[in-house]
Amino acid sequence: MRQPGDDTRLSQAKQGSDQAFAALVGAHQQAVRAFLRRLVATPADADDLAQEAFVTAWSRLDRIAPGVAFRTFVCGIAYRKALNDRRRLKRGSERDAAWLSLRDDAETPAHETRLTLDAAMQTLPVEQRAAVSLCVAEDYSHTEAAAILGLPLGTVKSHIQRGRARLCALLGVEND
Repeated sequence: MRQPGDDTRLSQAKQGSDQAFAALVGAHQQAVRAFLRRLVATPADADDLAQEAFVTAWSRLDRIAPGVAFRTFVCGIAYRKALNDRRRLKRGSERDAAWLSLRDDAETPAHETRLTLDAAMQTLPVEQRAAVSLCVAEDYSHTEAAAILGLPLGTVKSHIQRGRARLCALLGVEND
């Protein structure tokens, strides 16, 4: 999604203008943070990943292909950072689980039975969660989501269909 003046600011930022890049960040940071908040466990993690994505985007401005919107570019970076963070957390959880399994007094935590939308979203595979977040919550087109996620258009459509069906089932809502 392009904001008015993005092309000019992007051109200026590519030439080294800190102010132009700051304007791009200001115009798109809320959308990137909102996207990441739907992908990761905590808002603080989303904010950290968004900041990392913008720092990476600054160093890679020369890699933006002609015709690609800045928001699409930075959301793609943010998505890959979220995937890497998820892998890191999974490895940590596996280590913790292995350590806890060695303890005799390990207890299983009680879980709430009622799912909220956020909790239900967290149960989706990350690819489905990302596609649903972009197209349903953020109102990106399927084509834009495919560009952000680096996936074929048909795969994005499939992820959205499956994700919506699973969310509806988890929340007890009829899927239209």
